[in-house]
Amino acid sequence: MEIIVVIAGGILLWFVWQLYRAKKFTQFKKLIEAELKPQIVEKLSTELVAARNTVFPNSDCHIQASILYWCQYKARILQCAFDQEIISEKWLKDTGNLRNCQHLFHVEQQHMHTYKNDD
Repeated sequence: MEIIVVIAGGILLWFVWQLYRAKKFTQFKKLIEAELKPQIVEKLSTELVAARNTVFPNSDCHIQASILYWCQYKARILQCAFDQEIISEKWLKDTGNLRNCQHLFHVEQQHMHTYKNDD
């Protein structure tokens, strides 16, 4: 009988631990949306307006399409934040979100931007 109670207690503790991890992951996704997304929108808008020329007119439509593309998924927001050097691996480690970042990239890998090397 005691063995069943110990197993049930262990399972309960495991479920509580999984709930805690899920809540931390959800907080991380909210952090991306609340803090990083506005910075990405500002950085992209500024860069595209500054790079306007006759070859790349970067109209408002193009700017909105770029913002939509990069901000549609949390993994892309995070990827763009790395590319634009808004955040770094040190920031992830300092905030305790390195594992959450790895998990997000794994979960949303089909939505991430892949770079083609044309060498």
